Amino acid sequence: MSANPIEISPQPGEPQPVRAGRSHDGAPVPVGPDQWMVNVPATATARALSVMSWHGHAPGGPPLHLHLEQDEAFIVDEGDYRFQCGEALFLLRAGDSIFLPRGMPHTFRQLSATGKLRFLYTPAGRMEQFFAALSRLDGPPTPEVAQTLFAAHGMRIVGPPLAD
Repeated sequence: MSANPIEISPQPGEPQPVRAGRSHDGAPVPVGPDQWMVNVPATATARALSVMSWHGHAPGGPPLHLHLEQDEAFIVDEGDYRFQCGEALFLLRAGDSIFLPRGMPHTFRQLSATGKLRFLYTPAGRMEQFFAALSRLDGPPTPEVAQTLFAAHGMRIVGPPLAD
C-alpha cells in the first residue's frame, strides 16, 4: 500500500484532511512563543464547528473568560494543564478532556515546559479570527487591548489568568 499525499480540498462538504503539525491552509501560526493551527475550519462545517490545535512552548494561559455563544471542549494531547471552570479546579494530563458549556467562566494554565491541546468550538463563532488577531500583536496584549479583543470575538474577560 503506497502512501498518497494529503490533498486539501477548500470546498465545504468535502473531506479536508490536515497533516500533523500543520494548519488547514499551511504552516502553523505563531502566537508569542507558541503555535496555533486550524485543523477543521469553520468554513468546512457551515460554521457549526471549529477544531484547533495549540502547541505551547512555555507555561502560561489565558485570563479567566467566558464564551457568550460557544460551547468548548479541550483535549490534552501532551503535557500537564490546570483548568479552572467556575470555582472548580482540575488537573488534566495527556489523554484527558473537558467540556465547558457556553457562559461558564474558565481558564487554564500549561504547567509543563511544553504541551499540546486541541480545542473544539461549537458553533465556531469568531475563534479562528481571534487567534489570527492575537498572532498579529507585537507582544502580549495590555489589559485594555485584551478586553477589546475578547469582546470583538464573542468573549468576556471576568478575571485574571491562573497563577503558578
